[in-house]
Amino acid sequence: MNYQCHETAIVDEGAEIGEGTRIWHFSHVLAGAKIGKQCSFGQNCCVSPRVVIGDNVKVQNNVSIYEGTTIEDDVFLGPSCVLTNVTNPRSQIIRTTLYEKTLLLRGCSIGANATVVCGVTIGRYAFVAAGAVITQDVPDYALMVGVPARQNGWMSRHGHQLKNPDANGVMACPESGLRYQEVEQDTLRCLDLDEDEKLPQSMATGTVTYDEIKR
Repeated sequence: MNYQCHETAIVDEGAEIGEGTRIWHFSHVLAGAKIGKQCSFGQNCCVSPRVVIGDNVKVQNNVSIYEGTTIEDDVFLGPSCVLTNVTNPRSQIIRTTLYEKTLLLRGCSIGANATVVCGVTIGRYAFVAAGAVITQDVPDYALMVGVPARQNGWMSRHGHQLKNPDANGVMACPESGLRYQEVEQDTLRCLDLDEDEKLPQSMATGTVTYDEIKR
């Protein structure tokens, strides 16, 4: 076994789990689930059949990932966030062949206690605030807050709100210095690093606290 699994966790035969992944107390990975490398699942998580999860995904305590969900690399799921797979559930109506698709694209973050209603796509490096309720597709880098969630600006890859655009509309991340620009309406792009590229190692470890940068 090339991954770590706590003695209280259950991994069903037929689940695929990548090298270096860690599964902690009382979690359950069902047969048919596919999990990539270097992922982490906290206490009391559940991964359903036919869920596909990429590399370096961090899932905090009390998160269930239901069939119909695909999660790309580098996604963060905060404690007790909720993912669904049927918009109009009824106990009397069997819809096991009608699960709706939810796609979490590379690098996005879902905050603690947030809810993602199924059938949506969360864009790359989007940031869903704690307690928000997502009911529609989310653009890349968008900051989503509220119930139902509405966009409240843009976030950098390092998780900081982008502000104070210059004369050309360019905004810099206060932690990394990476520059971002709205290249067309509702479409933000990083000018210094392609969305497909990993962060340089020199940028992959935080060195200052959020409060220091917030000032």
